[in-house]
Amino acid sequence: MLPLYKHTPQKPHQAGFSLVEIMVGLVIGLLVSLVIMQVFSVFEGQKRSTTGNADAQTNGNIALYSLQNDVQQTGYGLPLMDADNMPLSCLTVSPDIVKADGTAGADGVADVDHDGDAATPNVNLSPFDIIEGGATGSDQVIVRYGTSGSGGTPVQAIDTTTAPKIGVTTNMGCKINDVVFAVKSTDCRATRVKDLPIATQIEVLDATGITTSTFMSCMGAWNAYLYAVNANNQLTRNGEVLIDNIVNIQAQYGVSASANNNTITQWVDASGATWGAAMTTGDRNRIKALRVAVIARNGLLEKEVVTSACSSTTAANPTGLCAWDATSLDSAAVGWEAPTVDLSNLPNWDHYRYRVYETIIPIRNMVWSSDKL
Repeated sequence: MLPLYKHTPQKPHQAGFSLVEIMVGLVIGLLVSLVIMQVFSVFEGQKRSTTGNADAQTNGNIALYSLQNDVQQTGYGLPLMDADNMPLSCLTVSPDIVKADGTAGADGVADVDHDGDAATPNVNLSPFDIIEGGATGSDQVIVRYGTSGSGGTPVQAIDTTTAPKIGVTTNMGCKINDVVFAVKSTDCRATRVKDLPIATQIEVLDATGITTSTFMSCMGAWNAYLYAVNANNQLTRNGEVLIDNIVNIQAQYGVSASANNNTITQWVDASGATWGAAMTTGDRNRIKALRVAVIARNGLLEKEVVTSACSSTTAANPTGLCAWDATSLDSAAVGWEAPTVDLSNLPNWDHYRYRVYETIIPIRNMVWSSDKL
């Protein structure tokens, strides 16, 4: 008979990680977490940069479109008269445009102090002006145009015996409170429509200087819009903010050799004796186009330097932050130098990325083939 043995179950082996295994796993986990955080950080930085570039592209396009849309209206309503009676023969208009109540002063119309006397502001007939921003500043652009549905069609004064009720061939296209340009040779005046008694009369607030053979044009409102970059790097239109992260505008006049020539021979800054504040009527009428560059900024401040200054305004294929590629210019010709973009006055300017948007805008509402233009 076989002996009986008592079965004693074996104790199970202890399960788990040793201290060494735990430490190794912890190190591996930390390394993986570090890699993940590093990849996430790089990806997040790239995402912010990409998003910022997209925002800069959108902002720049909107800014350029807004400016271009107004500049394309420049000069609208300036009447085309005969060769001896052209509004662009006059640099300014006198007297000051008056308000509907008969008093002088600011009324939303372009009252510009062109003669240096703040007490006698004049109405500026220039379709647009550039205010030079200096070496490190942003340029400003003033755009002017009328709002008349008739486009400022001129009519001739034929009877002034009942002034200020002026007899004309027709007052069609005029409305009460419209701005009226009255031009005879180089004598240019501005007033407003007070009443339209009959179809062949225009009653004005001030008939001074209006004689028979004076050409009169109802302009609606002669609007002036100032495009500028404010201290917060925003594009403004008459002080009203349009778009953020626009840091600079660079603009140049496209001028021809003579007023009756349509070929642009120079791009010039609005500075110096010829193209600055002392510009003559003859030189003003040589302006045929506006060349403008709008610089939009990516709002992300980078840790490292990511933008450099423009290497040259005349050499071919310049590098850095440039307004125009000099290869598109005849840099050997006098006056074809690209504008300088200098943002060194902005804090950490070179730690931001920028997009530059450029265009050339002809003054399409001006009659170019005129010997007075």
